[in-house]
Amino acid sequence: MPKRPSEPPPSPPPTAAREFPGWPTPWCCALIFLTALVAYWPALGAGFIWDDAGHVTRADLRSLHGLVRIWFEPGATQQYYPLLHSAFWLEHHLWGDSAFGYHLLNILLHATSACLLGVTLRRLAVPGAWLAALLFALHPVCVESVAWIAEQKNALSTVLYLCAALAYLRFDERRRPAHYILATAIFLAALFTKTVTATLPAALLVIFWWRRGRLGARRDVLPLLPWFMCGVVAGLFTATFERTLIGAEGADFSLDFVQRCLLAGHVIWFYLGKLLLPVNLIFIYPRWNVDVSQVWQFLFPLAVVALLGWLAVGQRQRQRRGLLAAALFFCGSLFPALGFVNVYPFIFSFVADHFQYLACMGILAPVAAGLTLGLARLPRGSGPVALSVLLLVLGTLTFRQSATYHDVFVLYETTLARNPACWMAHNNLGNALVDAGRADEAIAHFEAALKLRPDFAPGESNLGDQLTRIGRAAEAIPHLERAIQLQPNYAEAHNNLGVALIATGRAAEAIAEFRAALRFNPDYAVAHFNLGLALSTGGNVAEGLPQFREALRLKPDYAEAQMNWGIGLVMTNRLDEALPHFAEAVRLGPASPDTHFTYGRALVRAGKNDDAIAQFRAAIELNPGFADAHLNLALALRQAGRLDEATGQYNEAVRLNPALGSARP
Repeated sequence: MPKRPSEPPPSPPPTAAREFPGWPTPWCCALIFLTALVAYWPALGAGFIWDDAGHVTRADLRSLHGLVRIWFEPGATQQYYPLLHSAFWLEHHLWGDSAFGYHLLNILLHATSACLLGVTLRRLAVPGAWLAALLFALHPVCVESVAWIAEQKNALSTVLYLCAALAYLRFDERRRPAHYILATAIFLAALFTKTVTATLPAALLVIFWWRRGRLGARRDVLPLLPWFMCGVVAGLFTATFERTLIGAEGADFSLDFVQRCLLAGHVIWFYLGKLLLPVNLIFIYPRWNVDVSQVWQFLFPLAVVALLGWLAVGQRQRQRRGLLAAALFFCGSLFPALGFVNVYPFIFSFVADHFQYLACMGILAPVAAGLTLGLARLPRGSGPVALSVLLLVLGTLTFRQSATYHDVFVLYETTLARNPACWMAHNNLGNALVDAGRADEAIAHFEAALKLRPDFAPGESNLGDQLTRIGRAAEAIPHLERAIQLQPNYAEAHNNLGVALIATGRAAEAIAEFRAALRFNPDYAVAHFNLGLALSTGGNVAEGLPQFREALRLKPDYAEAQMNWGIGLVMTNRLDEALPHFAEAVRLGPASPDTHFTYGRALVRAGKNDDAIAQFRAAIELNPGFADAHLNLALALRQAGRLDEATGQYNEAVRLNPALGSARP
């Protein structure tokens, strides 16, 4: 007598209840791409925001040698995700510094992930597979990962994650080595894009347990052991990288195990709440105070344990087991961001929308299944209408949320409107205002950041630097000294203090600060430049020249370093060597009248009068009020025998600066 199966196979619901929309796969994918483009339309016109500069390929990494460094030199990029940065390397060669290309690719990657999610859920016979895909494509918690260029790591790694999952499911069905090798290769590619994908082998085991009701050591666990090992190695490497090179250590991360458990429980419920009710989404959420003396905080982890326990007790029921599998996927995919390992953004907030980009699929899938099965019981036609309204609402929220990523000003002003105590937003908005030349507004935001967080060394450094820029160097010095007191190895603060000391006539002390900056960060191009400038203007040109050379090695597009290297060569009577540096400075900084003027004067000394005239004219075109450029153009024209033109330029120079009247050509 044949053995009775322990659990009869579930009866599939009617086909009409299983899919929304009930279209062929290509049409569903087309719908997903179309709706994603519409929902994220504001992002296509957005620019670069915070941290994008750390991901878009730097000038020193844009060559083939730079590509090699991306793979074999940990620390060459902000995080060691070599496949991600190789993608950025290729993208920069395709569309350069145009933000549009990066934003469009992020949207297309997101839509691709949604399609792959639909295909995966269909293969697993999950009801409402395409509804889950549409929910993922349009849910506003995904906006941070799609509209933010730096989070291409999420968009690209999720595509690879789902491709690896599909390839492994195919291997599980047919057990062919070629399928296993393909799946493993894609999984490794995902790891080299973002380490959160290390959770995939655990997710696959959860899926197999859900489908079969049990796990086989030989069939299910053994083939995934190499994946687990690779994931652990990648996770440990990333955790060490975050702690030692990015700075995820110190007082902000000093939580004991109990506090981390409280935090993990709070994080899980927070993300679940934002998924089910996606309102008040913020780029930077308030940072919680994790306090074991507040008994109510224990409710978060206890509620997680209670829910998982309740689901586990009834896991013999396939429906309950499916919910438990979804909860395990959600919590497991969130594990890297639950607080048990340090990640740098915890210094600002313990939660961020992009941390649940991958994990949210574990909730959206059962929600879509429940909606599909539940609405199928409604009168004919009303279910699709209700789901269409839901998707329209989500798409509208996504459209509005993606508009907040338009630029740094919109982003941080929106953040501060929703989270007024966000010192990081004040600081970063101050930096943006500095770049925009709005000094007074910038200082106000730096001061606000320091009022909210008095021990914030970068805030002290930024405030001091801006005070120096507007001619208040004496006021800047105490802030910069305070920054160094708070963080002695802070290279940027040492450099900024050096600049302030130069401005107050304390050159020897400034040189010591520039050297300190380079001791803590030998690859700091600006500090090399400032040290070279301080040495050269102090009469030690021979020692200053190598500093300009090193600054250019680190930052090949550094126009000021090229110009000052040329000036130093002129000062050491090496005019012929200097001219190529001036020419390169003009190429790199064509909008600088001073660079054209300096190059023109060097050309005069080299006897290249006609070329000098062209440079003086370029300087005047950029700055018609540049009296010295008019005067030098007059002298060059007189030497060329063009006396009438020379007289006109001389008269204009004197009109602009009467003190030049004694320099008649």
